[in-house]
Amino acid sequence: MPVATIVILGAGDLGGATARQLAASDVVSRIVLVDDIGNAAAGKALDVAQSGPVDGYTTTLSGTNDVAAVIGAVAVIFADRFGPPSADWQDEAGLALLKRVAGLNQAAPLICAGASQSSLVERGVNELGISRARLFGSAPEGLRSAVVTVTALEAAAAPSDISLSVLGRPPQHVIVPWDEAAIAGRSATQVLSAAQLARLDARVARLWPPGPYTLAAAAARIIQTAITRGPRIHMAQVALTRDEGTPGRSAMMPVTLQPAGIARLVEPALSNRDRVRYETTLRS
Repeated sequence: MPVATIVILGAGDLGGATARQLAASDVVSRIVLVDDIGNAAAGKALDVAQSGPVDGYTTTLSGTNDVAAVIGAVAVIFADRFGPPSADWQDEAGLALLKRVAGLNQAAPLICAGASQSSLVERGVNELGISRARLFGSAPEGLRSAVVTVTALEAAAAPSDISLSVLGRPPQHVIVPWDEAAIAGRSATQVLSAAQLARLDARVARLWPPGPYTLAAAAARIIQTAITRGPRIHMAQVALTRDEGTPGRSAMMPVTLQPAGIARLVEPALSNRDRVRYETTLRS
């Protein structure tokens, strides 16, 4: 386990669930929850830490109201403020926090874990000048997990046997390229009928937004892959360049990861029909 710290900004439902997922993965030695209500952050950290002896992880956890905890962290996650109700970091408050954090820590990836933080990714890149390789969202990975689950039910298969991507802009402009998807090593279009694929496409928009536990698991998977330099491809919310689509906007795109953030964007293998839909979505 690396001797390193991950900081989670927000001790709401998403922040607490993310701390639990990361602690259980034993990917770093220390996790710090930061929230304006310091006692809430400390309480959530204690709850997660007490599960360590039972679940077999050794990650240490703490909570504070001091944003300076991000100094020296290997990754910073923007989650949700303690409620009720919990609320994702976004809008002007989120942008102000992002600006402060980017100044305190100029190297760590900044991962927006919430489902309503696409504008924070866009504004951070376009207004604050943060590299899109460093600032991105992990919620699309949660959407992919949800789509995998319903596809597994439709195909009577195990979720681990399914490989697929989700592209575009949720919730109404999500593309699942079924031609490149695989179920137990076979093309999804060979396993599922046209009626089944149409039924799945109709359900995709209703899977957004994923719940806090799905979002937390997605953020944890992305961080684990980044820190360990794993080869896995993930879905991320990425700011677009002029060559890719409408500048100033963001979209769900497949990426590979490294400790500093996004290593590269992966060009999806699309049919002609899906290519037109994808490019139209990015430029809308």
